[in-house]
Amino acid sequence: MEPFAAVDVIRAKRDGQRLSSEQIDWVVDAYTRGIVAEEQMAALAMAVFLNGMDSAETARWTGAMIDSGERLSLHVARPTVDKHSTGGVGDKITLPLAPLVAACGAAVPQLSGRGLGHTGGTLDKLESIPGWRAELSAEEIGRQLAEIGAVVCAATPTLAPADRKLYALRDVTSTVESVPLIASSIMSKKIAEGSGALVLDVKVGSGAFMKTEKQARVLARSLVDIGAAHGVATTALLTDMSTPLGSAVGNAVEVAEAVEVLKGGGPPDVVELTLALAREMLTLAGLSHLDAEEALASGEAYETWCRMIRAQGGDPDAELPKPAHVHVVEASETGVLTRLDAYAVGLAAWRLGAGRARKEDPVQLAAGIRCLAKPGERVERGRPLLELHTDTPDAVAGALAALQGAYDIGEHNPGHDDAPAVGEGTVLDVIRG
Repeated sequence: MEPFAAVDVIRAKRDGQRLSSEQIDWVVDAYTRGIVAEEQMAALAMAVFLNGMDSAETARWTGAMIDSGERLSLHVARPTVDKHSTGGVGDKITLPLAPLVAACGAAVPQLSGRGLGHTGGTLDKLESIPGWRAELSAEEIGRQLAEIGAVVCAATPTLAPADRKLYALRDVTSTVESVPLIASSIMSKKIAEGSGALVLDVKVGSGAFMKTEKQARVLARSLVDIGAAHGVATTALLTDMSTPLGSAVGNAVEVAEAVEVLKGGGPPDVVELTLALAREMLTLAGLSHLDAEEALASGEAYETWCRMIRAQGGDPDAELPKPAHVHVVEASETGVLTRLDAYAVGLAAWRLGAGRARKEDPVQLAAGIRCLAKPGERVERGRPLLELHTDTPDAVAGALAALQGAYDIGEHNPGHDDAPAVGEGTVLDVIRG
């Protein structure tokens, strides 16, 4: 005999009532077991979307999703700290960040996902490295963390299975944008990883899920509060995603750019954000006395990257996939590039084959876009502005359509006094518990 009826829980939230801890525990567990039907959970998700949940409800909902599966037991000598990004365009930060923080003495259990729509997926990017594999057992994850200090892989099926079901349901019921459901989805998986601390990169802007700083701040505060409620030290950075991050958007092209950063180069905005997140992670791990910038400059982070890739069957020295077709977009006039819209570039990369419309769709590892200029830089009429990479030339037309109106070129301003400085202003704010 079930202690509650799904219709009663749905009605309570529909009428704006606060769900009890017992109701939340039951409905999440019953949904995982198949007792609560898909259409009933869809109704409840819409009620939550419309009426919200307070911080205590959200924390309890997160805990119920964690309890629907197993937790990883990370028995490593190093302090553990993880990072999560809410997703953006050109966001390859995990790739240089995980080995950098590991090179400074922490253990980074980075369980990542795949891209959907205009935002890229870390696993898709890494799979462009010949031989690299995403699927690891819990034992392999623990061993790699102990030996190398960093692992980037797919989540094991036993972590927060309730979230896996609910995530798919939200995607087809127009309830994705609910802050309590977003926050509990992110944090249930991250807390189930077993990491002692967590740094969140909450993106803001056209290429992000949260378009305004106000929306992003609400989500960031909810995430930090959930972490605190579950005893996980949590910090959130609000970071700009109005312009693509770095110069590369796609899969193999982003890996190449990440390696540039690990070798001491790379775009200033990627380096800036990598170091900002690394410093926060090291602080939460109790390693704030260590210098992330030095670990990057010395080559230690790159050496850790190579070990991490080899441990998962990849060859860090292998040539990355090259596209069958490259189309160059030229600047329409001479002046200063004042805007390059992240969403439009991400959508164009998706249409070129870098992303997927459904989770089961394949991606092209060589597809993507190289941004040959960023806002604040001078461009010349007729000179290359963007490179479109794809294995399917017929996809170029759709990508070009997505890029219509995606950038602005202004008159040359001596000294560029009013132009945004490249690599500055990436971090908008920091929210701590």
